[in-house]
Amino acid sequence: MVKLAFGSVGDSFSAGSIKAYVAEFIATLLFVFAGVGSAISYGKLTADAPLDPAGLVAVAIAHAFALFVGVSMAANISGGHLNPAVTFGLAVGGNITILTGIFYWVAQLLGSSVACLLLKFVTGGLAVPTHGVAAGLSEIEGAVMEIVITFALVYTVYATAADPKKGSLGTIAPIAIGFIVGANILAAGPFSGGSMNPARSFGPAVAAGNFSGHWVYWVGPLIGGGLAGLIYGDVFIGSYQPVASEYP
Repeated sequence: MVKLAFGSVGDSFSAGSIKAYVAEFIATLLFVFAGVGSAISYGKLTADAPLDPAGLVAVAIAHAFALFVGVSMAANISGGHLNPAVTFGLAVGGNITILTGIFYWVAQLLGSSVACLLLKFVTGGLAVPTHGVAAGLSEIEGAVMEIVITFALVYTVYATAADPKKGSLGTIAPIAIGFIVGANILAAGPFSGGSMNPARSFGPAVAAGNFSGHWVYWVGPLIGGGLAGLIYGDVFIGSYQPVASEYP
């Protein structure tokens, strides 16, 4: 069952919580700067030609590496979410309270927005690419794609980082999380854009001033993340002991 808990103001404004919000802001900023920056660099090097297979692989690898580093640098402070869908999925499983999760969201969205505004400035005003559903597909189809790939991401987070029985898997969690994001971008990039992360889509939309179809990158990831949290938290973790994770 869903283990959502609202939480207390005192806990959400403790010194540890404030440090966690700052860690989420910094890690998300650096992740988005590298990920979106790789897409901008590809566009500059190819005179804005359509993304080809080699470009897709390069962007996927950049996101995988950047997320691996981002999760690693924030894991001991905030848990290394860097993604509102991950935060929501962990809240569904009882690993973080709603109130603290809201402040995580604020930090993540701010980090992504600052990253994209910085990219626009340091590249001399080059266009910041936004996520969008490919021609020939409906936004509903794009949202379903985002549900599936975000489910895979958050399920991986639970299996490698939030499961009390993870054992040695916890040490490779950032690698596994980075790998699943890179693989999902390869699979979904040409169709839905392969976001899996409302913050990753929000920052570019802010910098570009374009929120067309933006709902896809909130509804899809949040449903996928919530389902992963519900299934892994209830079916697996809930079957052998109460949720008690070191992954906030």
